[in-house]
Amino acid sequence: MRRLVGMMMLACCLAAPVKAQDPSAETLAAARELSAIMTGDTIGQMTTAMSAQIWPTIAQQLSAKVDAATIAEIRAEFERSLTDFTGEVMKDAPETYARHFTAQELRDMVAFYKSPSGAKALREMPKVMTDVGTRLAPRLQTLQTGFDARMQAILQKHGYKN
Repeated sequence: MRRLVGMMMLACCLAAPVKAQDPSAETLAAARELSAIMTGDTIGQMTTAMSAQIWPTIAQQLSAKVDAATIAEIRAEFERSLTDFTGEVMKDAPETYARHFTAQELRDMVAFYKSPSGAKALREMPKVMTDVGTRLAPRLQTLQTGFDARMQAILQKHGYKN
């Protein structure tokens, strides 16, 4: 049942958005400008943050079986793969922004991110999101366990058995 809940949560995160009308050339141009500003150091920061969260588990699994040089090579490949993955995902950002914002809204965001506060936000937000993710991860197990128990109670109430 826990796998079912986990799969449901993953499905919600990966659900395809409803396709809106195709954005105008003006909106796409503004979205590309915003994406260029936001992508700058973001890929490096995202890669570093994801690696910090994921790598320790991989290293722990390998440490008893694999020598340090091999682990170092695997880590380098892991980080390269994350960088490539993040860069590939970010290529879709302009079209995504353009579907959700008007050209004027995108230009307003560009202006903000060019300001000192916006530049700081770009530097700090990956760290903020990493902190949020770190605090969220342990709570997901509690959410899943609690939901599983409530779901089991509802199923039993309606006469379904495990």
